[in-house]
Amino acid sequence: MRLLLDTHIWLWSLLEPSHLGRRVRRRLTDPVAELWLSPISVWELSVLLREGRVRLEGGFQEWLEAAFERAPLREAPLTREVAAATYDIELPHRDPADAFLAATARVFDLTLVTGDERLIRSKGVATLANS
Repeated sequence: MRLLLDTHIWLWSLLEPSHLGRRVRRRLTDPVAELWLSPISVWELSVLLREGRVRLEGGFQEWLEAAFERAPLREAPLTREVAAATYDIELPHRDPADAFLAATARVFDLTLVTGDERLIRSKGVATLANS
């Protein structure tokens, strides 16, 4: 299975694994699963840090390096095809980060792992719910 981690799933997997549902934990630790991350999630983390909504040990760049060493993920490229695909993404909210994540999942044929009910209910994007 090819899984794109929503930002909160990525952070929970590293910082608060108890927030992950049993099925999601199993999938994330399955040795045959391909785990992907969008650069949008790294950007979202930087926003959360600036707003004081997340705290990390050490500096941002150092934490990122250590996180990717600890849990290597494939980087989903942010391409013009992904940007263009956001046009066709229908979400019940106007969060551009979610539109990019959904478009990335669609373009690269990935399943978006999320706990966001709005994304889970959206059409045209395969999701794995954190329940």
